[in-house]
Amino acid sequence: MQSIGERIRQLRGKALTQRQLADTAGVSIDIVRKLEQGARLTASSGTLTRLARALDVSVPELLGTRMAVPSGDPNTGVVAIRRALSPVDDLLDTPADDGQAATLAEARRTVDYAWGTYWDGRYDELSGLLPTALPQLRATLHAAGPDERVEAAELLARAYWVTGCTLVHLGQTDPAWQAIRLAHEHAEQGGDELLAATVRGSISWQLLVQGRYDESHRVAARTAEGLEPRGDASLSHLSAYGSLIITAATASGRDLRTGEARHLVGQARDVAARMGTDRHDYETYFGPSQVVMQTVDVGVVTEDYTAALDAAREMPRNGAALPLASRCRHLADQAMAHARLGHRQKALDSLLAAETMGPDWIRHQTLPRRIVGDLLERDRQSRLRGLAQRLGVSG
Repeated sequence: MQSIGERIRQLRGKALTQRQLADTAGVSIDIVRKLEQGARLTASSGTLTRLARALDVSVPELLGTRMAVPSGDPNTGVVAIRRALSPVDDLLDTPADDGQAATLAEARRTVDYAWGTYWDGRYDELSGLLPTALPQLRATLHAAGPDERVEAAELLARAYWVTGCTLVHLGQTDPAWQAIRLAHEHAEQGGDELLAATVRGSISWQLLVQGRYDESHRVAARTAEGLEPRGDASLSHLSAYGSLIITAATASGRDLRTGEARHLVGQARDVAARMGTDRHDYETYFGPSQVVMQTVDVGVVTEDYTAALDAAREMPRNGAALPLASRCRHLADQAMAHARLGHRQKALDSLLAAETMGPDWIRHQTLPRRIVGDLLERDRQSRLRGLAQRLGVSG
């Protein structure tokens, strides 16, 4: 696997000098030089985003982390998912989809299972499930009677949604965007305001992943404004609203608008306190534990690492109510904070705990690789070398 520096050197080619790249990206030329020379193996999220924009590539392309899940079966994997997202039956005058319609009960079980698999970080398994599930759920919608169409459309929306989320973790941002827009289109056909709003929250998250921080913030904030609870709102309503606020806070943090990010986190904390418990509604988790997790994230991305670790100590004892993927991400954020503060052993311990908890999850994440690269610059103890080898990090 190429290092970040090798990718940068290859991508800029003869079109840009190191100085021109640094000036275009708005970063220090020293960072560009050290990355290309291998003196540094990682950089902050903001720096990577700016370099990717200057080189006209996505961050996954810059990092070389567009994942494949080869299985020997052409009906599984990223290519199969992309094909399932792009049917051409209408252009061939053939019956819509070649999937067999399921009953609504069967469709619910399929969608619920897909989301459970996603939150467990088992993306390889999803790469085999989704290519079959999407045609089947489209066929279910086409076959639905008048009394079933709303629920069938919402189930298909949830299926497209989990597909988009999965593709993001596989580094496939373009088809992920196609999937989430299809999810939004079908959610709007249903009658559930909260489902449509939380899908918009996922659109905001995908914009964030693409480095479109301002747009991410505006989508989440505008949707939250339209959903602001008044009077005796239900817990699920509060959960959806709070999730949008925390997404807007995360986008502001990535955009280095620290004051705004902290203000929004405070708003989300008030909503979580009003709820008094962690919730899982509309494929989304929100509550006191999620607020702590995202507070740590904001501290990390704004490089206030001490504040991030202080916030981590506030995690409620029932933080296990978070899904496995979120708990792993929380450990990775803490590892980043420890690494940047020079607590190398604690950083490694956090990463190894995340790997033990979610071995499938960690293989598809860029943050742990960046942290391992950072640690390798200073230390090459055997446990670190073993983790680097398993994650494909050279140095």
